[in-house]
Amino acid sequence: MTTPKTIRVVAAVIERDGRYLITQRRPSAVLPLLWEFPGGKVEAGETDAEALKREVMHRLGVSVQPGRIISFVSHPYEHYAVDLYLYECTLAVGAEPVARNVSAFAWVSSAQFEQYSFTPADERSMSRLLGLD
Repeated sequence: MTTPKTIRVVAAVIERDGRYLITQRRPSAVLPLLWEFPGGKVEAGETDAEALKREVMHRLGVSVQPGRIISFVSHPYEHYAVDLYLYECTLAVGAEPVARNVSAFAWVSSAQFEQYSFTPADERSMSRLLGLD
């Protein structure tokens, strides 16, 4: 039995006025239409900060400034595992997200998280953030 491939993924936890920015995956994506913190796969030779900036710009058209790492979870899926690193990030001053390469985005309070269907890895991360894990 072979060990499944592990994919390093980074995501931005962006808070504004007590609400967090989340994105909905496109219908054609793996895990279609589930919600997650914005981010994506770290490419070879790329730092986590570079990947965060690239992925958030690609998905939402805004610049972010990555800060400290706030959570890590490793989650096994059927054919691979995801090592998900959540970073505290801030939006560039005056930046307003646009749904470029996502189905939608929303600003939600932590109390509203349960109203959204999140990817399993993001769900575990949220439990850690909220102290439920």
